[in-house]
Formats: sequence, structure tokens, C-alpha cells
Amino acid sequence: MIEKASVTHRGAVLLGNSVACDAYHEKRPVRIVTHAHADHTGGLRWSLRECQKVVMTAATRDLIGVLEGLESRLSGVHTLEYGKPLRFDGEQVTLFRAEHILGAAQVLVESAEGERVAWTGDFKLDGTPVMDCDTLVVESTYGSPMCRRNFDVDVHKLLVHMVEQRLKDGVVYVFGYHGKLQEIMQILHDADVSVPFVMPEKVYNVSKVCERHGMRLGCLTQSLSKEGKVMLEENLPCVAFYHMNTRGKVGLSNERICVSGWEFRKPCRRIGEKEHVIALSDHSDFDGLVEYVRQAKPKRVITDNHGGRHGEALAKEIERRLGIPAVAMPCKSYQATFP
Repeated sequence: MIEKASVTHRGAVLLGNSVACDAYHEKRPVRIVTHAHADHTGGLRWSLRECQKVVMTAATRDLIGVLEGLESRLSGVHTLEYGKPLRFDGEQVTLFRAEHILGAAQVLVESAEGERVAWTGDFKLDGTPVMDCDTLVVESTYGSPMCRRNFDVDVHKLLVHMVEQRLKDGVVYVFGYHGKLQEIMQILHDADVSVPFVMPEKVYNVSKVCERHGMRLGCLTQSLSKEGKVMLEENLPCVAFYHMNTRGKVGLSNERICVSGWEFRKPCRRIGEKEHVIALSDHSDFDGLVEYVRQAKPKRVITDNHGGRHGEALAKEIERRLGIPAVAMPCKSYQATFP
């Protein structure tokens, strides 16, 4: 039944009888955090106090500990490996890998009667296993048909080339969000870009967590260390990784590269005299979202419309293209009726 899955106005994805994902819900005894980005950890302190179980992957727990300063409060978190079920009050909960940031997970809840309801969380299609389910809740960050990245360019190779060329002039500043910055470090490291990677303390601490969980990130140096200060002040060849929120404060006279998922016309464009933006996203575009639903073959779909950006458009397109009943939740204007 459709009431076994829904999305609340606070952003909680409700699955089955017991599970709330990615936001606190006062009537759900199990809270699942699919990954460590702040828009998926809402109300976590309440969940830690009130819920019978708070569930996430070990990597997500460690990242949240660093990002939100909660290391001392996460000892009671139930960490779950991909593919290993947790049973609670007659239901079975299983996490599956989501290609997004380190530790990201999809969630499948199975009832005693065999009903399967699932939440994709945030994901890129490549590297993300498709869940078989009756009701699918799917993210809709790029759910508009306008959000397509049909580039005839390998964006990873383009990024590596741009960094290598700009290192000839000294420090190259890269701006992005936590998780994405570490993905870029790994891309550059795997491409044998062997200069030091310099970063502020929080980015460094997140990076060390990623390394503990298997990512290979290169030579990491804190920007306030003696070595880091020398490299930045003397403009020596290195890559400086900073959170996107600091873009207006640091590296203003250097070569700068920003990474963004909101780029659809070109893989790279100039936005300043020495600044470019590259289309490197950790979300599926519109085609990837529709393809996931096509492969999953659910009986019904809910598009996550929390924030009201593209959930309604995606629901309409799923119905039109795939013939699968779909509705956006929380609903604002689009209405659908499930048989």
C-alpha cells in the first residue's frame, strides 16, 4: 500500500511502519541517515535522544562526527554494512551502496508480507545498484528534463588537464563541498598529479576519515602548518582545496576551479579572469533518474519534492515516459492517484 512510503514537509522519507530516513520523525523508532551531507542529517540530535535505533554506515558515522562535532555522541549508533539486513519489529532493513559521497546508502525495507519499499537517497547511476521494490522513493535534485549532461568530454580528464596546466603558475585553488573535494583529490591522485594538496583543518580532517575508509587522496597538508603556509604564501605548485563557502575569501588572485552539478550546457566555462567552473556532479541528471526507475520497475514511484524544486516535473515525466504511477511528495500542486 502507498501509505507504507511517503515524504514529510520536514524532509523525512518514511518507509514501512518504523523507519524515517534523513530527518527526525517523532513517531518513528528507527532513524536512518543515508549520508553525511547536512540536508540529510536534520534533527539528528533529536534522533540520538529519542529513537530506539539510529542507523548509518560506519563511514557516514565517522564523517558526521567530524563535520558536526558529534564524535562523542555517536557511540550508540548502529552501523550497518551494505547488504547485511537489520530486523526490527517484523520488518527487515537493508542498506545498499549509493554512488554519491563516501558511505552513502540506499535503503530497502521489507515487510513480513513481502512488501518492498525503497529510498534511493542521493546517487549517481554509474556505480549504484538498482533496487528491486514495489514502491520506490527517488531523489529529484535534477528531475527536470532541462537537467541533462550530454557532454562528449571525459570531465575527469578535463579536470586533470586544467589543473596540470595551471600548476605551472603556482597554486591552483579548487572549491567544492565536503565529499566532492575528496573525490577530486582521488581523481588527481589516480592521475599521478603528485604535487602537495593543501587544505584548512576541517577539509583535512574529513579527508583523513576518507583515507581511513579506503580512499587514496595523495599528499595532504594543512594550510596553517609551516609547510602549508610556505606553499601558499610563496605561490609554489600545489592544489589548495577549500569549501565552496570560502570562495569569496581565499585565492582571489590565483587560478581557481569550482566544481558544480548545476552545469548542463558545457562541461567547463569561464566565470572570471582566472576562474572556471567544471560540471562535476555527485547526483544523477534527469536521464539517470528516469533510467534508474526504468530498471527498478516499481509498481509506483514517489519523487522527493522536499524543497519543491523538480519533484513534480520528474513525477510527470515518469508517468508519461514509463507508464508507472508517480506522485511528488510533499505534494504542492501535482496530483496523481495510484490504483
